[in-house]
Amino acid sequence: MPGPSNGSNAVGQLHRAGLRVTAQRVAALEVLARHPHSNAGRIHEEVRARIGAASVQAVYDVLAALTSAGLVRRIEPAGLPALYERRTADNHHHLVCRRCRSIVDADCHLGEPPCLNPPDTLGFAVDEAEVIFWGLCPSCAPRTPAPAQPTVSRRTS
Repeated sequence: MPGPSNGSNAVGQLHRAGLRVTAQRVAALEVLARHPHSNAGRIHEEVRARIGAASVQAVYDVLAALTSAGLVRRIEPAGLPALYERRTADNHHHLVCRRCRSIVDADCHLGEPPCLNPPDTLGFAVDEAEVIFWGLCPSCAPRTPAPAQPTVSRRTS
């Protein structure tokens, strides 16, 4: 997972990835450090708020370049727009709330990537497994009261 969000960290990551350092790329990386699992619309709004003018197309181009360079991961949960995050160094998965659509990371529990293997790879060299767990987050899950304790009555003679 990338380190803390600061301009020099983003600049260094861009240099190491062989990408040109631009204000839009730095801003996008910083936005994603603070707001993982953001869609392009939110990233565009945040980048514009930080640096001023930035077109929607420019932000899509930035996200494509960052994804291709391995600095950003794109996930596409069914029924949701594409989402972006900076956690790219591992093979983690995601938990998605069906009600509020909150998304959190779920570490791979079976070990090294791809951590899940199909029974027959049909000749593919599998290097990643993408798993999305769906359910209700703690805020949206119905609160069920604790089961009532049985009442024990004792007879005294």
